[in-house]
Amino acid sequence: MDIETETRGGARVIRPQGRVDSNSARELEDALLPCFDTPEPVLVDFTGLSYISSAGLRVLLLAARRSKATGVPLGLSGMSEPVAEVFTISGFAKLFRIWPDAEAALAELSAG
Repeated sequence: MDIETETRGGARVIRPQGRVDSNSARELEDALLPCFDTPEPVLVDFTGLSYISSAGLRVLLLAARRSKATGVPLGLSGMSEPVAEVFTISGFAKLFRIWPDAEAALAELSAG
């Protein structure tokens, strides 16, 4: 898995590429959790993600807790159908603000 990061539209954007599973979840955790040390909203753009396991969901749960603790907004976008299905079945879709694409997410997250 590769992870791209950038600041765009006043938000920190994290783009995991490939698969997030037990072998790569720690890499996502190391890239994502420090983003909550700054006041910029955080967007995880799943456009390049083909698979997420329970280990990846655990990282996102940690991010949601950090977001709540710090007050730094967190959003998700660009989920493929298989990834969205994992979020729906697991109940995680109810825990996050999810947009169809990064542009819509950034417009709303940056507006406050």
